[in-house]
Amino acid sequence: MIIIVVVVLVIALGDGDESTTPAPTKTTTDTTPREKTQEPRGERADLISFQLDDRSEAGITNIWVVWTIKNSSSEQSNYSWDWEAVDASGTRLTNGSQLETDVQPGQSVRGEYPTTLKSVKGVKLNITSFNRTASY
Repeated sequence: MIIIVVVVLVIALGDGDESTTPAPTKTTTDTTPREKTQEPRGERADLISFQLDDRSEAGITNIWVVWTIKNSSSEQSNYSWDWEAVDASGTRLTNGSQLETDVQPGQSVRGEYPTTLKSVKGVKLNITSFNRTASY
């Protein structure tokens, strides 16, 4: 009978075995709007505009990548990012890296870079990495 009492007490108090834990309960609360938009509010949001500009004329292809960055931080910053241009099937057509340095707080800078693209039709730009660092 003592053994039964000990077994009952061990079961009632738990035997300390953490190998099985209950599944977490589901909550019905949605994420807040702040959580849903947190990434774009970060340093990546400083890249205000990034697009292709087709300057081709008279049968000569002339396609550029153009951008605008606005430093929303409180310190002078350097920006670097990698990008790729892909077609509708996801095939990479070209890629590159860009750099803007010594951008003052609140300052906007515009930049451009030539590409080897033959057309902008069906081409999508993707940012594959983006970094802002303090410049001194």
